[in-house]
Amino acid sequence: MIFLRGSGDNMKTIVQIDDNYKNWLKELSDRFRSSQIKAAIRVNNEMLRFYWSLGRDISQMELSAKYGSGFYKRLSSDLKDIFPDSSSFSETNLRYMWRFYELYPQAENLPQLGANFDDEKLPQPVAEFKESNLIFMIPWGHHKLIIDKCRSDQQKALFYVNKVIENNWSRAVLLNFLDTDLYDRQGKAVTNFEYTLPAVQSDLAQAITKDPYNFDFLTLTEKYNEKELKDALMDNITSFLLELGSGFSFVGREYRLMIGEKENFVDMLFFNINLRCYVVLEVKVTEFEPSFAGQLGTYVVAVNHQLKEDWQNPAVGLLVCKSMDKIEAQYALESTSQPLGVSSYELSKLIPDSFKGSLPTIEELEAELNEDRANK
Repeated sequence: MIFLRGSGDNMKTIVQIDDNYKNWLKELSDRFRSSQIKAAIRVNNEMLRFYWSLGRDISQMELSAKYGSGFYKRLSSDLKDIFPDSSSFSETNLRYMWRFYELYPQAENLPQLGANFDDEKLPQPVAEFKESNLIFMIPWGHHKLIIDKCRSDQQKALFYVNKVIENNWSRAVLLNFLDTDLYDRQGKAVTNFEYTLPAVQSDLAQAITKDPYNFDFLTLTEKYNEKELKDALMDNITSFLLELGSGFSFVGREYRLMIGEKENFVDMLFFNINLRCYVVLEVKVTEFEPSFAGQLGTYVVAVNHQLKEDWQNPAVGLLVCKSMDKIEAQYALESTSQPLGVSSYELSKLIPDSFKGSLPTIEELEAELNEDRANK
């Protein structure tokens, strides 16, 4: 620490030195953490290359067929004797290595990191490893989940590898999206983006949509209404944002817009960082009706007039309904000049209304607790 006599300017110098020192420590911390991550990525990269090569040997030498059903047990035992400090050579893990190679037999021909991603969208310091093959960039535990769910479907597996890298998914998040079949739902909404947005923005806007949206993180009664669904989504906003996808930031619910002399309220308003635009989201518990598109289009225009800034792209609208006739939805969207999309949603955790009525109320529980205390 540096001490200076006096006051006034000298005191300001002391404060400035202290601030500079704190900022320097923060920078050192960030640099050290970045170095740790880079080292871990390199170690992971080399380890996965070894796993792939071992899987290749097992496959190409047809060792399992040559030595019979006891091959993996024998190989596991031998490798543990050679590498007693390693936990990598269990029978199960060796089988995964073989399946890893079988899923990506031409790994050297797969896209490299720099070929598929915009560096600005990658978590740092991952973006610095442009020379690496995509499949060697994610942890082995993630690969095992992908192998289990994708089997021999390389395109599907690479979709999830890309998503893990792009969004820095944990294993728990990856498993959630594997279980909800994100690959089959991504970009599947009925939209008019192709006709209403520039080509690059149109592709990106389509990619952020899903059909159907999976709301299985909610528990509602069988006769739920629109307000109950919206309340439940807001109560589970973290899960809802995860289901919407990367780049969504929540702006507000029942967002007030004055259109002429009338007060209007948008169900939910988001901002998507990747699209750099507002996303107006309306939720309906009924089947899609063409009039819904007109209402949503009006809200999108209002947001552009009242909220959009010069650096932002025009807003898009997304309507999520209980169900839809896709032909009817497409016709309705072709009749508007605003960029809109229509999706359905799935909700499986429904409980009978009679069951809800049979549950004790808070007051009944408190009365029973008070009675128990009085009897002690």
